[in-house]
Amino acid sequence: MKKLILSLAAGCMFTTGYSQQVPQKEVARIINTLAADDMQGRQSGTPGSDKAAAFISEEFKKAGLLPLPGEQSYLQRFNYYGLHTTGSTLTVNGATKDWPVVAVGPSRHIQLHRDTTNCTEMRAGNVDELRAALSKRKSLQKNMIVWLAPSLSGYIANLEGSIASRMYASEQAVPADTAKWQMVLVLEKEPLSAQDNWSVEQTRSVRAQEFTNVAGMIKGETKPEEYVIYSGHYDHLGILPAEAGDSIANGADDDASGTTAVIMLANYFKKKHPARSLVFVAFTAEEMGGYGSSYFSGHMDPAKVVAMFNIEMIGKESKFGKNSAFITGFEKSDFGPILQKNLAGSEFRFYPDPYPEQNLFYRSDNANLAKVGVPAHTISTTQIDKDQFYHTVKDEVSTLDIKNITDIIKAIAVSSGTIVNGTSTPTRITPVAE
Repeated sequence: MKKLILSLAAGCMFTTGYSQQVPQKEVARIINTLAADDMQGRQSGTPGSDKAAAFISEEFKKAGLLPLPGEQSYLQRFNYYGLHTTGSTLTVNGATKDWPVVAVGPSRHIQLHRDTTNCTEMRAGNVDELRAALSKRKSLQKNMIVWLAPSLSGYIANLEGSIASRMYASEQAVPADTAKWQMVLVLEKEPLSAQDNWSVEQTRSVRAQEFTNVAGMIKGETKPEEYVIYSGHYDHLGILPAEAGDSIANGADDDASGTTAVIMLANYFKKKHPARSLVFVAFTAEEMGGYGSSYFSGHMDPAKVVAMFNIEMIGKESKFGKNSAFITGFEKSDFGPILQKNLAGSEFRFYPDPYPEQNLFYRSDNANLAKVGVPAHTISTTQIDKDQFYHTVKDEVSTLDIKNITDIIKAIAVSSGTIVNGTSTPTRITPVAE
């Protein structure tokens, strides 16, 4: 430990005792609160999400953060716009059924029946079959109705929130209904035969939905117009089909672990007198399409953002073992080498993303700022290719390594030191052409 502290002293503003400034007990308290059953899976737009936002806001208050410029509180509220069902009727052999119906795509008025020309039927009895059906939605050559098994009932709310239609930053941006072909998902509460006649009619209209990011900042002392961002998303999937009586997708690793890191880093830096301004933000609606980070990024001047540390799923040991994490888009800037240099003498190592085929760099909340040139990267440890708990009700705190989370938070705190104190500036990422 003494060797580590001495090696860091010249490059960072931190001195002895940094480990005590990220207490493991606090890490456990925060992550257990965020991933508790009473948060109901923190799906955006639900009471559980509101409760999580209130908790994070209170933690930011205790850390002494300031609201972002132009905001009156830590709650950054905004609207996005999408299609909302205004009427839905399903009949089978002339009898009206109360089976859930989810339309996919931009259609405002949908009318399908068994004798419809150019209409195919599929059945999805499990999650893999549901995914296979949804994969066809962007290349339809005719209308399609997908009958979902009763066991998939817990997915209906998430399908409506994340698959049924995209959301847009303004009402005017919602595209007109130009869909030639339509896909409809129906929960098949009773078995249908080939002889049964069915019909579906649904109407939808544009509606605003309110979302809430939670954000605060520490104003820089000598370079206040230069920003370093620490972020994670606090939303998750809400309620899923029950497994062994458990239907709550607690999202402990995804991403209560990252949100916990953001809160702990706010407490770590509150007495450090940073040169650059530090922004700490917990995003909403990452699981629905990154709407929280999209709104936030649209209100930041990318030229003033020096770096973004997005933290996603750090609850378990990485494939490289303990004292390690990987950085998405490692090759796109010198962000990673700067962090590693600041950890010289320690055992901790940052590695390039070992899962390039997963395209993780553009699948998390760093993407919106990275696309406009900010060295915005995600730090993670997830073994995404083999994690059996990802996006299931089994993503519980009991599956996580709290000490490992704590060690990663400490490493992020120390490795970002020269960026925070203004002596290091990561190279910019090549912007993505629209």
